[in-house]
Amino acid sequence: MAIGFRILPRNRKVAPDAVTRFRALPVANVSDSMARMTAGGARLRPMHAGGGLAGPALTVKARPGDNLMIHKAIALAEPGDVIVVDAGGDLTNALMGDLMLAQMVRRGLGGVVLNGAIRDSAAIRGQGFPVFAAGVTHRGPYKDGPGEINVPIAIDGMVIEPGDLILGDDDGLLCVPFDAVEAVHAAASQKAAAEARQMANIEAGTHDASWVDATLRRLGCDGLA
Repeated sequence: MAIGFRILPRNRKVAPDAVTRFRALPVANVSDSMARMTAGGARLRPMHAGGGLAGPALTVKARPGDNLMIHKAIALAEPGDVIVVDAGGDLTNALMGDLMLAQMVRRGLGGVVLNGAIRDSAAIRGQGFPVFAAGVTHRGPYKDGPGEINVPIAIDGMVIEPGDLILGDDDGLLCVPFDAVEAVHAAASQKAAAEARQMANIEAGTHDASWVDATLRRLGCDGLA
């Protein structure tokens, strides 16, 4: 099988009930529960009107500025899927605009992540379908390939396997590996509950910040009261 032009099967993907459960959690809480070691990079930002992203990844590796295999991925994607595209982060040519967006909405997809640029940004910004990208340009894409579907990809060091869970909100993007979904959800739920208790204490004026001075003493800080 030739590297560069290939479409592989996706043999597993995270279950819909897991996607639903993660929607209630901030990406920051999930990230903290994964030792803060994984992120999709600060450049990938939400380009839509607002709302979170959650769903199983259908991965695409594309040549920078070329969207041939993204079109094929739209045709292959199942409802709820998130198309995740590694196009090298190049912003010279847009990878999609409002026409491709309309196709994704029509097919009931869960969102799209582009390590590259979009165009028709006003139309994308005016609606709620989750679109995360690295930038905007008016220059259109090429449609010649090469490209690969359902292969492992990496964005800013974050490895995404086909079927992994992709999460996104205003703080950025995160991939939860398929085999870690349940353990990460349990830890992130505990983190969210702990932060809710902490916020309640702050609002009630009972927040305990004694750990700050304790840490400074341990580090040998001078001038503590």
